[in-house]
Amino acid sequence: MLTAAPLLWAGNAVVGRALAPLVAPITLNFLRWLIAAVLLLPLAWQVLRPDSSLWPHWRRFALLGLLGIGNYNALQYLALQTSTPLNVTLVGSGMPVWMLLVGALFFGVPASRQQLAGALLSVTGVLTVLSRGSWAQLLALRLVPGDLYMVLATISWAFYSWLLVRTQEPQPMRSDWSAFLLAQIIFGLGWSGAFAGVEAGLGLVHVTWGWPLLAGLLFIAIGPAVLAYRFWGVGVQRAGPVLGGFFINLTPLFAALLSAAFLGERPQAYHGLAFVLIVGGIVVSSRRT
Repeated sequence: MLTAAPLLWAGNAVVGRALAPLVAPITLNFLRWLIAAVLLLPLAWQVLRPDSSLWPHWRRFALLGLLGIGNYNALQYLALQTSTPLNVTLVGSGMPVWMLLVGALFFGVPASRQQLAGALLSVTGVLTVLSRGSWAQLLALRLVPGDLYMVLATISWAFYSWLLVRTQEPQPMRSDWSAFLLAQIIFGLGWSGAFAGVEAGLGLVHVTWGWPLLAGLLFIAIGPAVLAYRFWGVGVQRAGPVLGGFFINLTPLFAALLSAAFLGERPQAYHGLAFVLIVGGIVVSSRRT
């Protein structure tokens, strides 16, 4: 599950970049989650009843909706306006570092030596891809505003992942993944709708309706939203947020493979080296003492 989620999120970055000329980024995020909510309603409509266990815990779900749905996705689509899918996923692969920092500073969970070693290996793998196997290329790298938006998105996701395991969902939702996800989406729609309203107020909204936009919306709503969030939630709750953060580093590698499959960009030798380093980081960090 922790491998399937990055694969779907790599597809989300590629499709999100393709949809950039067709729809404004914050509006895209709102439409994505609106479709996801409609898809989940037949499975979890009971969560909206007045006597649902959601409402006594509304503060927790409002925070999860802000961090994981309102903030992270809006910032990612905003980043894709000025950055490439590979760059966005590479910046997002700093996740292990942020997971360790957030865990140590805000949740009282110190990092072990194995986790630090795993983080070093994984980040080295990310830098290998970023530099295309050449350190001169890395020194010449120039960040764009989209890369900075993605840093903020990654920090938001680190807090979201820690909250998944440091707080308990209501008892009826522990065995009903659709209700747990829909509860987050309900509040996430409120946040993303408010952000989309600001975007509209600034005169930045544009939507070009047609089959390309509709097909893209269906993909990012079903795959990267509903399925990937289900996989990530279960994977993080079983394996822990720190180990989950290392699997995020698979996203740029999957993005490179998808680019090869759909854009005709052939993988290079450094992609293989990066894969070995990133997977090595996952193995080292997950070994038990």
